Amino acid sequence: MVLVKAAVRHVSKLRSVTRAFCHTQITPVKKAKDDEETPKVASPPLSPEQLDRIQRNKAAALQKLAARHVPEGFGESWKQELLAEFTKPYFKKLTSFVSEERKRCTVYPPPHQVFTWTQMCDIRDVKVIILGQDPYHGPNQAHGLCFSVQKPVPPPPSLENMFKELQTDIDGFVHPGHGDLTGWAKQGVLLLNAVLTVRAHNANSHKDRGWEQFTDSVVSWLNKNLDGLVFMLWGAYAQKKGINIDRKRHLVLQTVHPSPLSAHRGFFGCCHFSKTNLYLEKLGKNAIDWKAL
Repeated sequence: MVLVKAAVRHVSKLRSVTRAFCHTQITPVKKAKDDEETPKVASPPLSPEQLDRIQRNKAAALQKLAARHVPEGFGESWKQELLAEFTKPYFKKLTSFVSEERKRCTVYPPPHQVFTWTQMCDIRDVKVIILGQDPYHGPNQAHGLCFSVQKPVPPPPSLENMFKELQTDIDGFVHPGHGDLTGWAKQGVLLLNAVLTVRAHNANSHKDRGWEQFTDSVVSWLNKNLDGLVFMLWGAYAQKKGINIDRKRHLVLQTVHPSPLSAHRGFFGCCHFSKTNLYLEKLGKNAIDWKAL
């Protein structure tokens, strides 16, 4: 019995101590006065040289990243001005689509010729832009220049009509006997399709996959950064693509497409080739030798 009473007294004391501890206010430790009075030192502002170096390093890093996505056969001067396009989501999706298409079926032109138009002249040497729509979809035809076909493939009907117009418009022009327009491209005539690849024997099969956005960026760059260009817009499709061209800075020539279905409704007799040369010469530029094929 004595032991029980002693135990009860011990428990009672523990409870009293616990209650006292719980009601005791703990005084927070004060920060040292020296800490409170120590002023915070602000970082010195970056110098213009440092800011410039940061920007250059950032630009170099972005260029290095974009360079990994540059397509095969892309001309150097064109790459420098269009580099930003290659890292955009739409272009990555586009290249993935074309790659998968090439695994499943035949795609024209072959990879090394998709960007032939960037290999012919420096981007700043462009004088004339002829806008096409879709590459030829037959064997050995498309090689990266709109309306143009590789030798010895005979010229398609639209190109034949272009040659007919040239024979009446340009003194001394003679049908070249082939359809390769490389001779024009090397003089600064950009032969650009809106869509740059196509599935064999399936016209417009790569339409609305992203090529239009890319070639719009090409036209936009030329429109904004160069002066005194000639844009030949043949047919409603090309005219819609060129709707934002600055008519005050450039000459825009419009008529129907040279296709046999429409050439007789305005293409024949349009004199676009001679008008182009008159404009270029007026600006002090060298005319295009349309006979140099």
